[in-house]
Parts: sequence; structure tokens; C-alpha cells
Amino acid sequence: MQIIDISRVLQEGTAVWPGDTPYQLTKMQDRRQGHAVNLTTLTLSAHTGTHVDAVVHFTDDGSSIDQTDLAPYWGPAQVVTVEKLDGPLFAGDLAGYDLSLAPRLLVRSLTGALDQSRFPEGYIYPSPELAGHLAEHGIILFGSDAPSMDDLNSKTMDGHNALARQGIAILEFLDLTQVEDGLYELVALPLRIASGDGSPVRAALRRP
Repeated sequence: MQIIDISRVLQEGTAVWPGDTPYQLTKMQDRRQGHAVNLTTLTLSAHTGTHVDAVVHFTDDGSSIDQTDLAPYWGPAQVVTVEKLDGPLFAGDLAGYDLSLAPRLLVRSLTGALDQSRFPEGYIYPSPELAGHLAEHGIILFGSDAPSMDDLNSKTMDGHNALARQGIAILEFLDLTQVEDGLYELVALPLRIASGDGSPVRAALRRP
């Protein structure tokens, strides 16, 4: 059964949120230099590459990533495509899809085709209106190829908060370039980081 990796590659030069910690892999031991094992140390933000946001990322009293329910991150999902390159998404942008087919929705946009070593200047994100619309259709997870659920300069985090109020989990910065629209099984489990506000994930799809 084909498994499709929808994670962004973590490597030197991986695009991160402006001002966030750059990704770095440092070799601490090398077998070619006589060590018993190869050993590396990772330096990265909790929001590097494809990642999950915990509610505490954008609220003061939200759950941390180790307290986050794993159920939304494993199960049936639908991949859909929107024509927008940037700006808020509304219910009308998804009017051509039956959102009741799966409780997890992954949105592909033109952002996904951009150079992954450069942080996008513009990208799609859900409007509060869309969050309510998704909840009405039983959506429990919203993911996209965008790096955030809000505009780059947002201070109020309206998209993040609207999804959280509806109990919809967040999955960001997917690589959906090799995926066709349709129904899949999704797995994208976050790490169990005590008090963490997010976690990189290895996200994958397979046909049911």
C-alpha cells in the first residue's frame, strides 16, 4: 500500500518563521573518526517544517503539546485544492467539495509549489467564518501547506483562536505537491514534549 510523505524536509536552509530559530544539525560523533556511533544534535524551533500547534501556542491557558489529544492526527482525511495564493479562506472557497466525507481536511494551495527554502511572503489561512463552517461539517482537524493559520503580521491570531473554539486541531506547513485531491488515511503525530507549544511531525497519507 502506497504511503505518501507530506512532510517538509528538515535540512540546512529550511525556511522558518522570520526571526525564529534556524534549523541546524550538528555532528557530535563520527564513526570515521573512531567513535562507536554517528551522533548528531538537533537545534530547531517547535514550529519548524511540518508541525502541530498546541493551543498554548496562542493562548495563555491552553493545553500544551503533551496534553494534546492525539485522535485528530490519525484517521480519515480529505485533500482539497484552492486557487488562492494568499489571504483568508471562506466557505465559498471550498464550495466545490463535500466536506462531510472525512473529519480531517487538508488544503493544498499555490504556496506548496514555491521554493521550500524561502519563507512565503503570502499564504492562505482560515477565516473565523470558515472555522465555524468546518465545525458544522464535523471537521476535527484543519491542515494546509501554509506556515500558519493567520496572516504573517497578525497580533490577534483570529484563525488559530477560531479553530480552537470549535475544537479543530491545527496542522501546518504540509507538502502536498505530490498528492491528488481525494480521500486518504492521515497520520501526523506530535512528539510528547512536556509544556511544549508545538511539535514537528512526520506527516503521511495512504489510500484507504
